[in-house]
Amino acid sequence: MSDKDLRFNSLTIHGGQKHEEATGAVMPPIFQTSTYAQTHPGGHKGFEYSRTQNPTRMALENSIASIEGGGFGLAFGSGLAAIDAVIKMLEPGDEVISTNDLYGGTYRLFTKIFSKYGIKFHFTGMADASAVKEKVNANTKLIWVETPTNPMMNIIDIEAMSKVAKEAGALLVVDNTFATPYLQRPIELGADIVMHSATKYLAGHSDVVLGLLAVKDKEVADQLYFIQNSSGAVCGPMDSFLTLRGIKTLHVRMQRHCENGKAVAQFLRDHDRVESVYWPGFEDHPNHAVAQKQMKDFGGMVSFRLKGDSMQDAVKVVSALKVFTLAESLGGVESLAGHPASMTHASIPLEERLKTGVTDGLIRLSVGIEDEADLIADLKQALA
Repeated sequence: MSDKDLRFNSLTIHGGQKHEEATGAVMPPIFQTSTYAQTHPGGHKGFEYSRTQNPTRMALENSIASIEGGGFGLAFGSGLAAIDAVIKMLEPGDEVISTNDLYGGTYRLFTKIFSKYGIKFHFTGMADASAVKEKVNANTKLIWVETPTNPMMNIIDIEAMSKVAKEAGALLVVDNTFATPYLQRPIELGADIVMHSATKYLAGHSDVVLGLLAVKDKEVADQLYFIQNSSGAVCGPMDSFLTLRGIKTLHVRMQRHCENGKAVAQFLRDHDRVESVYWPGFEDHPNHAVAQKQMKDFGGMVSFRLKGDSMQDAVKVVSALKVFTLAESLGGVESLAGHPASMTHASIPLEERLKTGVTDGLIRLSVGIEDEADLIADLKQALA
């Protein structure tokens, strides 16, 4: 059967993969080599130098292309390296429209690095596609979407955003880190490029830093392959192997993340010390209907704000957790808690993060796959 005949759970295991030819190994070997023998100049077996191509990395790139429904995949040393490659397709004078509620590292890369080279970034809420359309002009070359957003879990209509991008002649890029292709496949909804911090759910075990792109069209992919090779921000074969291994259990892990995320969100909403809970599965969550339309389930990321909205109280709660670990990152099998204002979003100026709701009392949870009752008991004692 070809990939097009396989359903998602089978694609995570078999998509884009083949058994290693020399030995029949079921898993791709870790090709820990920098270079490859040639019989004469240019006489090689498809591999010359591991910055350009490596068989283990190629297996991972084929996997992300398959599970995202794209034609092409690229792997990088981090999610930010993948974003860096995308923005390097632009030229001075080009403009980007981005959601205003996004990962702090992306915001920092856009505003502190690329804005110096004449690329202009506009940040706006994307709950309504018309707000984005108003910012489009002749120089708009790229629209950057996160959905659900980090950390407010805002939902952006990918299909509607695709129409705006196409009318503008711009590329639509979707950061699919929070949802993963298990929950939504942006290319099927009109995206040109899908980005993942594979450090998170795709690798899934908090032991890798890696970024991935899935690309729809060959012309765009060729530009990115050129940038990948020229800039050299590639991942190594060991990290490629670990991420590919993680992808093979993505579907079963995400099922548990979603189940636990729902239970935690409902517990927090009923707690008398909690002011607000942000989780796309609630019927009154902004754009819940869009989430129902474009997502299979609602994920394991939950943010909440304490009553009083105090940084001191938020720090006390996250510091008192025992099963949840206070740490950067997300998407691993273990539950993590973070304080965005002082951790993941500290690089965003105060006035900007307050506009999007990232206040001092906001806590973000990455709900893992432990026993649901243990997670709720831990939150109960920390909130007490």
